[in-house]
Amino acid sequence: MKIQNVHDASFNAYGKVIEGLDCSDIIAAMGATPCPDHVVYVPGDDSLESCASAKDVSYSLYGGMPVQIGYCNGNNHKLNGLEYHRDSEINIAVTDLILLIGKEQDIVDGKYDTSKVEAFLVPAGTVIEVYATTLHFAPVNAAPGGFRCVVALPKGTNTPIEKTAPKTKEDELLAARNKWLLMHPDVAGPGQHAGLVGENITIE
Repeated sequence: MKIQNVHDASFNAYGKVIEGLDCSDIIAAMGATPCPDHVVYVPGDDSLESCASAKDVSYSLYGGMPVQIGYCNGNNHKLNGLEYHRDSEINIAVTDLILLIGKEQDIVDGKYDTSKVEAFLVPAGTVIEVYATTLHFAPVNAAPGGFRCVVALPKGTNTPIEKTAPKTKEDELLAARNKWLLMHPDVAGPGQHAGLVGENITIE
């Protein structure tokens, strides 16, 4: 699979690179977060949210909305799933990492063909906005040793939700607050929507 770069024009359909926002204090604080052999996701982390630049993330990137700033760290080589939110997601690459992404518009009857997925390198230190209509999931390794990625979202996103009987077809994909998820059938767990069709993409 061709690995593109978020600075390439081809990324414009999925998001944009944020210039001029100094998040060096958040990046420094990420040094204390774990980077295990598997993937760990924490929606909100006090040590990150207490950084001075957290207010800038809320003001400049979310127009003053309440936000949570957490992280997704670890080691990963597979696509496994794709999710989307009703809002943009902000990622800050603490290490080089690769995002496997697609378009919500290409979901048909709750299914998405993984042959449409594209791969983008996010260089360390880069701040990006991932648009609400961009399908995404945990990053994959760009180098041995794993990845560290800051994740900012509207407060409450990706936290547990009590599911009710579906009223729309999309409700079947709802996995958490503000989180619609399609998993690959090879790894889908109980209650998860196995909506990915095709190869479970692997990048070594």
